[in-house]
Amino acid sequence: MDSTRPRARWKSMIIGNGFVRKDGRKGIRNRVVVANLVKCSSHIAHEIAKDAGDDVHEISFNGCYPNEHANRMMRQLCTHPNVGGVIIVSLGCESFPRDSLYAAVKSSGRPVEMIVVQESGGTASSVAKGRAALSAMLEEIRQTPRAPMHLDELVVGTVCGGSDATSGVTANPAVGLFFDRFIAEGGTGVFEETGELIGCEETMRQRSVTPALGEAVVESVHKAARYYTIMGHGSFAPGNAEGGLTTQEEKSMGAYAKSGSCAISGIIKPGQIPAGKGLYLLDVVPDGEPRFGFPNLNDVTEILEMAACGCHLMLYTTGRGSVAGSAIIPTIKVCANPLTYRNLSNDMDVDAGRVLEGRGTLQEVGNEIFERVVAVAGGKPSKPEALGHREFDLPYKYFDVDEDTCANQCACS
Repeated sequence: MDSTRPRARWKSMIIGNGFVRKDGRKGIRNRVVVANLVKCSSHIAHEIAKDAGDDVHEISFNGCYPNEHANRMMRQLCTHPNVGGVIIVSLGCESFPRDSLYAAVKSSGRPVEMIVVQESGGTASSVAKGRAALSAMLEEIRQTPRAPMHLDELVVGTVCGGSDATSGVTANPAVGLFFDRFIAEGGTGVFEETGELIGCEETMRQRSVTPALGEAVVESVHKAARYYTIMGHGSFAPGNAEGGLTTQEEKSMGAYAKSGSCAISGIIKPGQIPAGKGLYLLDVVPDGEPRFGFPNLNDVTEILEMAACGCHLMLYTTGRGSVAGSAIIPTIKVCANPLTYRNLSNDMDVDAGRVLEGRGTLQEVGNEIFERVVAVAGGKPSKPEALGHREFDLPYKYFDVDEDTCANQCACS
């Protein structure tokens, strides 16, 4: 495959009518986010958001002492292309810079309201004020203009969770085949889990579009290895072993398969938006010495980091079975194990495990994933979305990130 930046060879297909944001981006959903800024006001935020319908989602940062990573993530999530409006809920004395979050949302052209509980008369009055603002906002965003959205405007991310011995031979390589086709047609893809790519760094170096990018990719994996060595454990859970995986290297090879074979165009960190089209590696392991424990406490964290990088939707591969979804972006479940699929069929979108039973080929599954992505981007709910999954977890982390979200290492210039 040509290692130059991939370009569509024909006019990109229309996948539906996107929601046009004033910052120029298009979304595939039109959500209102209730953004809670500290655990102490979570009950009030929940009361505002509950019973408001599928287009209202509560997100939150539970901590009180400051963390720039959390600030960056909340700014990016509240101005995500799938988000049409934001209700900010603040207790009033937490360290989160609520005024800057409000200003960021306001400057993006989205409607935004802020409830400060200590200034709003307490629980009952804050809930009443929030519900009234939410009702008005839902009515306002119904007027969001629509315009045709093309495939090459779509950003798709991928992670794996609950991996087993089938993940690396069915679901993950099928997603890789999807990305090869998607990137060739002008799309933008993001894969991650540098802690689960240990041993694959030299192969990724060879796929990088420039030598400098190759060095950065290798260093990101070495950083992950150093981090896990200091912590005394890696990204290999007992459930992985119970599912038949034997080593970290075996798990890494399976995780790597999700990236396909096309050129790697750049490397980004959580909250950075890809600066151009192509395939990007998301480095989720914090910079510096370990400060806050394990890099990703659960798979939900990985999903929201993809959302904060501007992904419109997620491909989530699983062998053991995962039911988690997203509060911001639709999550498409690609099930690697045929036994798991039969047990959890109501939660799974794609049966990749049929390859093991001779009921299909990897290419057929890759094509099905492509068709499912187009359908979900066009408005069809994914299984977790239809079931109402809205898990959210934003931990403390540290990254050395340029505040210009396009200042990532890539071959854009």
